[in-house]
Amino acid sequence: MKRRTTLALGAAMALPGLPVAVRAAGKPDSPTTPPPKAGERVLRYAFPIAETGFDPAQINDTYSRTVTAHIFEALYGYDHLARPPKMVPLTAAGEPEHSDDFRSWIFKVRPGIFFADDPAFKGQDGQQVKRELVAQDFVFSIKRYADPVVKSPLTASVESWKIAGLWDVRKTALDTRKPFEYDKPIDGLRALDRYTLQFKLADPMPRFWESMATSDLFGAVAREVVELYGDKIAEHPVGTGPFKLARWRRSSLIVLERNPAYRQRVWDAQPAADDVEGQAMAAKLRGKPLPLLDRIEISIIDEQQPRWLSFLNGQHDFIDRLPAEFISVAMPGKKVAPNLAKQGIRGVITLASEIVLTYFNCDDAVVGGNEPAQVALRRAICLGVDLQREINTVRRGMAIAAQSPVMPHTSGYDPEFKSEASEYNPARAKALLELHGYVDRDGDGFRELPDGRPLLLELATQASQIDRQFNELWKKNMDAIGIRVVFKTQKWPENLKAARSGKLQMWGVASSASGGDGQGMLTRYFGPQAGNQNLSRFKHARFDELHERLSRLPDGPERLKLFDEAKRIAIAFAPYKLHCHRLVADMTIAALQGYRRPVYWNEWWMHVDVDPALRQGAAA
Repeated sequence: MKRRTTLALGAAMALPGLPVAVRAAGKPDSPTTPPPKAGERVLRYAFPIAETGFDPAQINDTYSRTVTAHIFEALYGYDHLARPPKMVPLTAAGEPEHSDDFRSWIFKVRPGIFFADDPAFKGQDGQQVKRELVAQDFVFSIKRYADPVVKSPLTASVESWKIAGLWDVRKTALDTRKPFEYDKPIDGLRALDRYTLQFKLADPMPRFWESMATSDLFGAVAREVVELYGDKIAEHPVGTGPFKLARWRRSSLIVLERNPAYRQRVWDAQPAADDVEGQAMAAKLRGKPLPLLDRIEISIIDEQQPRWLSFLNGQHDFIDRLPAEFISVAMPGKKVAPNLAKQGIRGVITLASEIVLTYFNCDDAVVGGNEPAQVALRRAICLGVDLQREINTVRRGMAIAAQSPVMPHTSGYDPEFKSEASEYNPARAKALLELHGYVDRDGDGFRELPDGRPLLLELATQASQIDRQFNELWKKNMDAIGIRVVFKTQKWPENLKAARSGKLQMWGVASSASGGDGQGMLTRYFGPQAGNQNLSRFKHARFDELHERLSRLPDGPERLKLFDEAKRIAIAFAPYKLHCHRLVADMTIAALQGYRRPVYWNEWWMHVDVDPALRQGAAA
């Protein structure tokens, strides 16, 4: 007997192990693009970090994923305006069905959806043809995460789904060093017919279908495209989405244009009845064909001031995550400054579903390990971080202290939960260090390890101005408790690569939720994810057991109780210093209509409009 899954998510849940995107900072400035031509509907803004590429199976950074979310399409998406979040069919024909034990899932693909035109699609006569999306495209796309040649950073995440038979094919490829057998049938991932997709999982996964609402990672990729472009596939994204890549100057400029082959689809967001702002947006836009925009132009500007000035000077229409240092000027008292409001500029502040953290490499000889003295060192470092000063000064009040790893707007998050994660207590930090043998033996003001060797922290960082401010605060905090810290500066992509290979001792990053299940963040502590989502390489048998049980349990009181225990283990062993959940300020020009920050998905470009007449009026 099969059950049909409802689409409404009162408190949206996500698949355990589904990756959370990593954020940070650092790439060179880029020149601005020419102003739009008369009548063109163009969105212009800047990413603060450079992209890495546009192959869904090979990325995990927020900025690349924001682009792929508009080129590729998963089976489901989210209503643009509904709060709380609500899943809606995207390329699926209706709701999924699942077995009573949540091990078998069936999805129907809607007929008549086509990929963007591309030379990869040729008929028998060699002429380019239209290529319809079919169930087999999703089979192929997911198999790519298991192919050793792809080297996906998300392999462990997909492996956690435990698709029957898939990982046997991967093991064969690894053991024999032969190509991955894409054509080998497996029981757990099959196209039952042209439009029917079936998954069979080894364990119950009540929230499995939420992974099918992640277009940036699990949107359909056509096999012909992968085979044609080979190792250049990241430069040639071809999907069924509303936009296609038109121009790419790496680390400088990304241009997307309307996909002429996009199907007939209209703006149909459903805000709540009491959502005044959302209802006003809907009144203006409902029924209009998607996408509303002709083109999106993304510059890469890593320094905060040039990015802010490009918005003020009218070179950009939107500033994503207004830098904290400009909050008091742009939105004093969290309201748009009068001089900007007169220009029609709008601003909104949102508590983001994300967390800022510093990880400790638990394989490191200094900060790693789970013995009492090693755990005491990490906890002392955490207690020595003046988090409130960080929030008040560097972040200009645009954050709230994190009490646990679980992020706002996800299951397991409890705004009433309090812990030592946010505590600043240098006296207690010093006492912990003294108790476990971290003392100053030579009188130079800095402590040594219990065995007498120098105690030195090496914190990876980037060269941006805000990173330098964080570094100054770290040094001041660590000096106060007698711990010497040095900083190793590299570009952000280099730090990410080094982190995944276990070569960094400490590094500060931020993660944003990819879905509504708080277990996604707990995966950063899950032993089998070491080197992937679990950058800290933390391993704890009881935590891993809890993680597995959380994956199998349906939502309810029993699962929330396990969440609480997992959070307490995470805090007690401190493989991460938890910093804060950020308050995000976005600002738009008057001509940009329909924008609302997504809760934990990346698709929104197709839902907004930039009115040329309003833009021209503002310029005049």
